[in-house]
Parts: sequence; structure tokens; C-alpha cells
Amino acid sequence: MCFFLAHLPCLETWYTSVTVPKMLAGFIRAHGAENISYAGCLSQLFIFTFFGATECFLLAVMAYDRYVAICVPLRYGSLVSWGTCFHLAAACWLVGFLTPILPIYFMSQLTFCGPNVVDHFFCDASPLLALSCSDVTLKEIVDFLVSLAVLLVSSTVIAVSYGNIVWTLLHIRSAAERRKAFSTCIAHLVVVSLFYGTLFFMYVRTKVASSTNFNKVVSVFYSVVMPMLNPLIYSLRNKEVKGPCAVPFPSGFGGGNEEADGVTQFPHLGYLQGQ
Repeated sequence: MCFFLAHLPCLETWYTSVTVPKMLAGFIRAHGAENISYAGCLSQLFIFTFFGATECFLLAVMAYDRYVAICVPLRYGSLVSWGTCFHLAAACWLVGFLTPILPIYFMSQLTFCGPNVVDHFFCDASPLLALSCSDVTLKEIVDFLVSLAVLLVSSTVIAVSYGNIVWTLLHIRSAAERRKAFSTCIAHLVVVSLFYGTLFFMYVRTKVASSTNFNKVVSVFYSVVMPMLNPLIYSLRNKEVKGPCAVPFPSGFGGGNEEADGVTQFPHLGYLQGQ
């Protein structure tokens, strides 16, 4: 879990760096801040989509990590080894990078007749499509299918992982042990719920026409507010984050109730071993 958590700060720092500096420069009316080249606009959209898709897959991998830790803890060291973590993280970044290629290609084929004023604080797909004088039907379908694929694949992994976690927790007789096990998932569940809720609303739809101002509010939430909130959300369960990090990874798994620095690793493991 800590290996994947280490990717989030880097990812979200870059994620916000794509849009926030330009947005703040526009707020203070800096010289030239309200202008962006066509190539720069497409580049911003590509990088923003790349980081957004990568975060989706990274959150899915983190859900799988929680599934293994709670449902099959004795095999955690083998199923989530350093090599496996590296390959899963690399796959998230690679698939995230490939995600915007097709949508950006179709966007580059559109014709824009002016006035080319983007009614948004960054170059998102919907306000750009609204400026095009070409037929955007195919582009809308491509955006819809790509967004749906990314969100459905990642959310299915999350749903299946947490479905198995809930099933396992229901078979733990001790209410205290259930709470301890589930508490390691709370922060991740909150982040997933907020992030995916806004993304499904914004991108899994085919119509460009919508409330522009409301879209801006939603965009600010997932592109600016969420990256700021995530460190706070994860720190709410700081003890659970420190626990797995207290010993060198992946050694120490399989001991069950070993303690490091006064923190018990996987407190529910002792019960699951007894099943």
C-alpha cells in the first residue's frame, strides 16, 4: 500500500501543475496569461487526461492491494511483492499515457472557426468541442467510449475487490476485528467515491450541451480540490498507514501478529489464521 501511496503525491502534484498555474495567472491578469496556443491547448488536454487516467488505474490497484491484505493476508508477500508492485505501477502509468492518444488525435482533426475563446479555466474536451464548426459526433463517441472504458475497468476492479473484502469481513465474528480491518480501507473508499463520482458525471456522457458554470465547479473539484484533500483524507487513518510501513517491505508478512515500533501489523490476521 505504501508503495502505491508514494505515487499519489507525485501524480497529483503534476496533475494540478497542468492547470492551476495557468488558472492563477489568469486570475491576476498576468500578461499573456489568458492566451494559449492551439498546440499548447492540445498538450494541456493530453497531459491532464494522462494523469487523470493514471490516477483511476492507481486507485484500482490500491483496492486490489487492500483485498489481498484483508482477504488473503498469508499470501500478501507473494501476491504483492516488490516486483508485482513495480509492474502494476508501471502498467498504470503506461495505460494512462496511452488513454488520451485517440481522443487527442480526433480533436486535432476538428476545424475551429472562431471566436476561439475557451469558456473554461483549462482546455477540457467539452468547451473545445463547443467551439468547433466541424461535425463532432464521432469525436463525442470516441470520448464517451474511452472514458467509459477507463472508468468501468478501474471501477470494476475496485467494486470486485471491496465486494470480496465485505464478504470476508462478514465472516469475522469479532466486531472489533472487523472495525480494525475495515478502518484500513476508509480513506481509500472516500477518495474513490469523490473522485469517481465527479469523473462519471463529467465524462461518461455524449452531449456537449450542459450548464457550463456547473461544469466548471465540478472540474475545479476533481482537478484542484481533490488533490488538496487527498493527503488530509489519508492522514486521518495515519496509524493504519504507518503500520505496514513500520517494517521493511515485503519482509514481515506472514508473521501475523508481529509488532514493529509498537504498531501491530494487520490486527485482523490472527483471526483469519484461525479460520
